[in-house]
Amino acid sequence: MKRQNEPTQGFGDNAMGTHCGAKTRSGRPCRNPPVTGKVRCRMHGGAHGSGAQPGNTNALKHGRYCSAARQEIQDVEELLGKLTMWS
Repeated sequence: MKRQNEPTQGFGDNAMGTHCGAKTRSGRPCRNPPVTGKVRCRMHGGAHGSGAQPGNTNALKHGRYCSAARQEIQDVEELLGKLTMWS
């Protein structure tokens, strides 16, 4: 017999409907509870020490593919095309 105020599944915050928020490889939402104080579970980036170290510059964006840079590349290629026609 089920008690009145007990959740039917899960434990802790997960029983109240708080889930990791990430998607699994099958495309379904992750059903694990998030790590205390974080949004993701231990398998999707909430574990202590996960993520880049402070000062890591490997993930900085360089802007090579932004719209302004692509437009500049296109302009240079167009100019080079015109110059080769005159050669």
